[in-house]
Amino acid sequence: MDANIADKNIASASSKSFKMISPKKPKASSFDGVSLLLNGAVKLSAFLTAFVLVFIILYILVKGIPNITPSLFEWTYTTDNVSFMPAIINTIIMVLFTLLISVPVGVCSAVYLVEYAKRGNPIVKIVRTTTETLQGIPSIVYGLFGSLFFVKFLHWDLSLIAGVFTLAIMVLPLIMRTTEEALLSVDDSYREGSFGLGAGKLRTVFVIILPAAMPGILSGVILAIGRIVGETAALIFTAGTIAKIPSSVFSSTRTLAVHMYALYSEGLYMKQAYATAVILLVTVIIINTLSVAVVRMFTKGK
Repeated sequence: MDANIADKNIASASSKSFKMISPKKPKASSFDGVSLLLNGAVKLSAFLTAFVLVFIILYILVKGIPNITPSLFEWTYTTDNVSFMPAIINTIIMVLFTLLISVPVGVCSAVYLVEYAKRGNPIVKIVRTTTETLQGIPSIVYGLFGSLFFVKFLHWDLSLIAGVFTLAIMVLPLIMRTTEEALLSVDDSYREGSFGLGAGKLRTVFVIILPAAMPGILSGVILAIGRIVGETAALIFTAGTIAKIPSSVFSSTRTLAVHMYALYSEGLYMKQAYATAVILLVTVIIINTLSVAVVRMFTKGK
């Protein structure tokens, strides 16, 4: 009898303790409504962004494709054919020459700031602040500087080389900042392991750090290419608007974006301006696709 009473007491005590430790049902959070609102806002923003992008591309294609004619691809520009072939070649030349100047300077500057300069150095902070400020300066200001310094002071006149140096100064802060962030993202264990194996500073930077940071560096180069291809204001002040392939670096020239602006501003070749916009869009897509392929080639083995 006493044993049965004890068993009942134990069972009741265990049931009470189970009730005490059993988890309670979670209460509805007061932030559920806010979370749903933010989720809807994010999805709506993504949809609007994609819609605007698709609308712009379709509008350009619908307006431009019917106006693309074989005469637009002739090698020599005239007022009859309004060919953009010289502008395409000039755009490629402008991109290559600008990157040839800005990429080595920007990458080397970023390597010095990250790998060689002492951390906390006030000069480094000033340089970083300056580069961030230069990224926000309108391109027309760069064009005015290029016109006063390269065109007037150095007597280069309106020429390819004046436009190249102006664009190189314009994209240099972008390449510097993206390269610097890419180098900072490389884990310090890479450096410590290289030093532990007896490698020097220079060998560590060029053999270990730069290959690891190459995807980020190339991303900055892709952004720089996009800005070079789409630039108009700075090139009008420095490179001019002559629609022909330059015979030397001191010859005036126009890129594809400047060519489209010139046709649109004249008001006589609106159909050709839309066709040029299509070619400019295709050119940017091709350049970005090739750049992404290069980035994937560098990151394939990682």
